[in-house]
Amino acid sequence: MNSQLKIFNTLLKNKELFQPINPPHVGLYVCGPTVYGDPHLGHARPAITFDILFRYLQHLGYKVRYVRNITDVGHLENDADEGEDKIAQKARLEQLEPMEVVQYYTDRYHKFMDALNVKSPSIEPRASGHIIEQLAIVDNIVQKGYAYERNGSVYFDVERYNQEHKYGILSGRVLEDLYSTTRQLEGQSEKKNSFDFALWKKASPSHIMRWPSKYSDGFPGWHLECTAMSARYLGQTFDIHGGGMDLLFPHHECEIAQSTIAHGHGPARYWMHNNMITINGQKMGKSLGNFITLEEFFTGNHALLTKAWSPMTIRFFILQAQYRSTVDFSNEALMAAEKGLQRLMDGLAQLPKIKTGNNSDYDVNALEQKCYDALNDDLNSPILIAHLFDAVKAINSAADGKLSFTEQDLQKLNNLMGLFVNDILGLQVEEKSEGNSELLNNVMGVVLKIRQEAKNNKDWATSDKIRDELAAVGITVKDGKDGASWEIK
Repeated sequence: MNSQLKIFNTLLKNKELFQPINPPHVGLYVCGPTVYGDPHLGHARPAITFDILFRYLQHLGYKVRYVRNITDVGHLENDADEGEDKIAQKARLEQLEPMEVVQYYTDRYHKFMDALNVKSPSIEPRASGHIIEQLAIVDNIVQKGYAYERNGSVYFDVERYNQEHKYGILSGRVLEDLYSTTRQLEGQSEKKNSFDFALWKKASPSHIMRWPSKYSDGFPGWHLECTAMSARYLGQTFDIHGGGMDLLFPHHECEIAQSTIAHGHGPARYWMHNNMITINGQKMGKSLGNFITLEEFFTGNHALLTKAWSPMTIRFFILQAQYRSTVDFSNEALMAAEKGLQRLMDGLAQLPKIKTGNNSDYDVNALEQKCYDALNDDLNSPILIAHLFDAVKAINSAADGKLSFTEQDLQKLNNLMGLFVNDILGLQVEEKSEGNSELLNNVMGVVLKIRQEAKNNKDWATSDKIRDELAAVGITVKDGKDGASWEIK
């Protein structure tokens, strides 16, 4: 089993891995959000990571069934088997029906994913809609002797499982180590071992979200939902399972154990885990209280933010690191991302201005190969972006008349930049106020006209002063054969 897709290029070259039928199909399952609050930057990273994978596999010709679940039940306060359901807790505080909370924050999640240009999955199931499937798996595991009932709750017997299978195959955890590192928590005395996990929990009298079963009126364990929903929509074996690094243990380890007993094997051929967003070196997340919501990023309404940051800046910021690397938040890093994104988009805007010649001074075919090689190397987005910046240098040189492209090569370059920047990386030119944009264009037209008149009169001091003053406020003036152009840096 590959714990990470470190040889992604091998996976893509050997397409027989993904050809159970023709045309080739890929089953992709990604653990989605628990919808009890606004999405934060940590939610954006897996969404964008697997959006790139989804887009790239589709580009390569695969028919992808992408399933990303919504957790709306069973995720308890301490991420273990005790405490109140996070959504029920929110509903109690706000005096709402739990499914009102679910609907509100699911809609909010979709809104912000749309802003980040994250494509919708093929299927987005909810845990609460698959209670029957989850109870069937509980019955299966109990009947096979790998789970036990205590006081109406059902727990997976990890020690029993480890006697015939290896618990920790994905994370590298050793059960013997868990004996010494885990402690018996208050309220867990009904378990044989503290590392056993709940398949079904009996609901307390005050617990809002509950369903009838032969064990008790209760609710499914958090780990069970993904096993049930992935099997329901992708089959008992599918191609790629993704999620954040924080889910590697115990969530995905528990999924493997459940699936191995219920279905006779683990669920996925490949596992992909994106690393964390950090702030001052610490994971950014709701449980730690150090998160910044996406709305706060987009409005700038947070004490740690120096300004508002656009959705495409956030997307580009995340793509500047390979998905298995950590990304540390800072306003300086976001400023660099904003400038880099603008440079990339300005380069694309120069393409229509280039005049073709009889020969090409830039190897477009080599650029194409480098871009594919970067994506095939475990979705190495920063290397891909570096190659695209190299292309931008060539584009700017050609726009200034310092480099030549044939008509055929220029068309191919235009197609490649659109493919890799827009279609695969999902970066877009962001809408600005049309009135303000038109006004700025008109003002700059007047300024550049005055500067050109100064140049015609050989008043170099005035010409240079206008250029330098504009640069000081973030507007770069470029002189070319056909006159001056400008861009915001």
